[in-house]
Amino acid sequence: MLCAQGVAAPLMLSSFLLLLVRANLPSGCLIASDILSCTNLGLNQVPVELPGMVATLDFNHNRIERLEAGSFSALPNLDTIRLAHNQLSRLTPGTFRNTSSIRHLDLSSNQLNIIEEHYFQELVGIKELLLYNNQIVRVESKALSGLSNLHKAYLSHNRLTDFPFFSIQEHPNLTTLDLSSNRMPNLPVKDIAALREKVQNGLFLHNNSLICECSMYSLFKQWEYRGFTAVTDFREEHTCLLYGEQRAVVHFLKHVRYFENCIIKLPTKRVSMEADAGNSVMLDCITSLKGKHLNYSWVSPSREYIAPPGNSNTLRMYSNGSLEILVAQENDSGVYLCMVHNHQESSNDSLEVNVTVQLRDQEEEPFNTGFTTLLGCIVSLVLVLMYLYLTPCRCWCLPATPSPANECSAQSSILTPTPPATTEGPGRKVSNNKHVVFLEPIKEAQNGRPRAALVLEHPKLAVTRSDADSVTSVFSDTTIVP
Repeated sequence: MLCAQGVAAPLMLSSFLLLLVRANLPSGCLIASDILSCTNLGLNQVPVELPGMVATLDFNHNRIERLEAGSFSALPNLDTIRLAHNQLSRLTPGTFRNTSSIRHLDLSSNQLNIIEEHYFQELVGIKELLLYNNQIVRVESKALSGLSNLHKAYLSHNRLTDFPFFSIQEHPNLTTLDLSSNRMPNLPVKDIAALREKVQNGLFLHNNSLICECSMYSLFKQWEYRGFTAVTDFREEHTCLLYGEQRAVVHFLKHVRYFENCIIKLPTKRVSMEADAGNSVMLDCITSLKGKHLNYSWVSPSREYIAPPGNSNTLRMYSNGSLEILVAQENDSGVYLCMVHNHQESSNDSLEVNVTVQLRDQEEEPFNTGFTTLLGCIVSLVLVLMYLYLTPCRCWCLPATPSPANECSAQSSILTPTPPATTEGPGRKVSNNKHVVFLEPIKEAQNGRPRAALVLEHPKLAVTRSDADSVTSVFSDTTIVP
């Protein structure tokens, strides 16, 4: 009875504390583990008192118009805030004071108009920022540049006519910037070309109001040539306006006749290869140029110009443009540049080959580690089977006379398929000399129910063909039900 009271008391106390916490929350809010969900309740503001242990706040689909300064400062474990489908038009300075633990912030489907510099500067740990489907017309230059941990920012379906690309040229971690479905007529091509390659790979600019012109076309053709996700996943959605005319929309990556007079300088192709020191290495100069009048030349990592037949010591060049490193050494590693020129058509092409020469190990292992482990397991299994079934038993060969010491009981218990009966009864004794070879594992019965898990669904505004993060961001509108 005392034990039952000892168990019931903490449960009653926990229930009381839970009711106490819930008493300060609007009716309809749900708490499960470290998640607080107050979705679709018609709330005008975020509750003043929030449970301190909360890591995820979900206030989607309400009527919240304003966030007070320090609204979330008393939540040290806060990781995710969802405020989609509300009526926020601006953020009060200090809204995210003392919230360095936040990693995900969803402000999509609100009425934000300008992203000011002070909005997110206190979110030093933010990794994902969702701002799509607002009314944003301007992003101030330092609004995102100070967020050094930011990986993904989604600003699609807004009213942007430009974006401060120069402010994110040195951003260390940004990999996805979705600016699709806005109203940008022109692109600062030089600023975009100066972005890091991983940013360009995840910079989505389709479905804008771009005016067809050569620099814009050249930028996207280079991205297509390099296989960037931003183009390959939305090739048909890249359109531009001929002469700026709204009715003259063309899919410029499919219909290129308008750009026939544009000079497109495609980036240098690069391939990588590895070689062992002491071996010969053949570098092929792969080019899209055709014809019999092609001239090839190479530039080595040491800036040596190489033309047929090459130099007589270390490099040999062939008429088809291939370059052979006769005896590769570690100092031959580096980038080799092949240049191809067609004099008749005045066209050029180039290829970079990044060669890495590795020193071979002096003593190679005779067996792979995984193979050795497998072989050891097989040998062990064979020995066990031999021990069980092939061990000679001298007890079976002896007359059936009782042995005072039961010296064969251990061996017979191993070899006998079923254990001998040990029934108690008159004139019989229960055997005290029990030998167990294998124990069947006991299945442990689980008391209690499994811990409930919340499945948070994230439907997407648009789904990419290869990368779910690339397009128009992740919706998090679903009401959480524990």
